[in-house]
Amino acid sequence: MTSNQPPAYVPAQPLSPSDERLWATLIHVGGIIIGFIAPLLGYLLLKDRSSFVGENAKNALNFQLTVLIGYIASGILMFVLIGFLTYPLVWVLSIVFSILAAVAANRGEVYRYPLTIPFIK
Repeated sequence: MTSNQPPAYVPAQPLSPSDERLWATLIHVGGIIIGFIAPLLGYLLLKDRSSFVGENAKNALNFQLTVLIGYIASGILMFVLIGFLTYPLVWVLSIVFSILAAVAANRGEVYRYPLTIPFIK
């Protein structure tokens, strides 16, 4: 007997160009709100559906991990007072670069963050 059940695994469909721009923009903005979690989820869930989103998510993830290191280093440096200057600097740079990246992604461009350690290549 054969049944008319769908297959157990259906490959994901590629994203449309407008969806690619939307997801890439949300990944960069999500980095401002929830740190490296948004780009990590975007990279893991959408990299196979769109190379554009995957590349933007990878760049955002590398940047947010670099920002996390900056926050940790600033926290440690607060014991010698310089961290009170570097922590707000890291925060401002994170917001500014993430907004620039979101605008570029919305235009359909892949944004390369400056001052970023390339953890994922």
